[in-house]
Amino acid sequence: MGEAARQGDKSGPLAGLTVIEMAGIGPVPLAALMLSEMGANVLRIVRSGPNWQFIPLAPEYDLDSHGRAILALDLKRRECAELLLRLAEKADVLMEGFRPGVMERLGLGPAETLARNPALIYGRMTGFGQDGPLAERAGHDITYLAYSGILHAIGHQDGRPVPPLNLVGDYAGGSMMLIAGVLAALFHRSRSGQGQVVDAAMVEGASLLTAPLHAMMAGGLWQDQRGANLLDSGTPFYDTYETADGHHIAIGCLEPQFFAEFARLLPLDQRFVSGQYDRKLWPQMRETITLRVREKTRDEWDLVFSGTDACVAPVLSFAEARNHEHNRARGAFVDIGGFSRPAPAPRFSTTPSSASTPSSEADRDTAAILTRFGIGQDEMEALVKAGIAGQ
Repeated sequence: MGEAARQGDKSGPLAGLTVIEMAGIGPVPLAALMLSEMGANVLRIVRSGPNWQFIPLAPEYDLDSHGRAILALDLKRRECAELLLRLAEKADVLMEGFRPGVMERLGLGPAETLARNPALIYGRMTGFGQDGPLAERAGHDITYLAYSGILHAIGHQDGRPVPPLNLVGDYAGGSMMLIAGVLAALFHRSRSGQGQVVDAAMVEGASLLTAPLHAMMAGGLWQDQRGANLLDSGTPFYDTYETADGHHIAIGCLEPQFFAEFARLLPLDQRFVSGQYDRKLWPQMRETITLRVREKTRDEWDLVFSGTDACVAPVLSFAEARNHEHNRARGAFVDIGGFSRPAPAPRFSTTPSSASTPSSEADRDTAAILTRFGIGQDEMEALVKAGIAGQ
């Protein structure tokens, strides 16, 4: 279906798929970027008028617009809804991240779009879902983590909750769950021919990531408090420690054989090895590790533990991570548009993805975009002249 709106000769496992992205902030743009880099032809719909951005970036750095065709529409006009419905007839997927009811008020809700294209996958991204007591509430990543219990669980026992950037709510619970839902719906469509609505809520997606922890808590292996458990700095052998130069190393030797290797190289007294999971020993074990780690710099410890299974790593900054030898060997970062960014992931053996580049003038050519969606020259010129569609 998306072939009618092909954008150049893109490759990747999703080549030929056409996606309409309603411009916004947060998880939908990242999902659109990833789909684009997997080969989908993405058309980003932006509002006509001043280009307002929550975080203003120069075009070469603005990943929210890379790899897409971009069409400006006056969404407040009734004629715009009809145009968008016609575009949706030629699309495989439509993704939006507005508050519940916004698309319906524009005349572009699932009822209208699926009536025109019953095979369309309609991806909806919100904080709290399309219904429920909190559905209309504004929020950000930290809001959804607070409601999911995740924020309460992150941080040291004697400290306040620490937000893990906006990675868990926006991008893991949001973008990744939206992509998973869209791809699952596309698989269902491949067998049934039917489209459907994907309702992705960040608070629910983030909560799902904690399913194993809820299972451990039910089994008595996890306490519902911060910094008191196996993976949340509650143990001295799964935590970060400051080095002599003010940097840090990360220690994660949970298994006895890995902890024994760690203890040998640190070194750490044998009684700690035999009593690794004896909680009575943990305060003294932590104090001993803390003092010992402060004797060397981060890079000196990196040399000590290099090539071992002690599960010790230097805590790198973003800039340092880009230049680490493993990431360089794997090509884990690419230089696009004058800056270095993570390469597309995951990797495909037969249909490799490719990193998106900044949008060009051709990507913003209203006439070319509308032509790909079957809009004739005369009608296209009328739409532009009337201010419904523009640059």
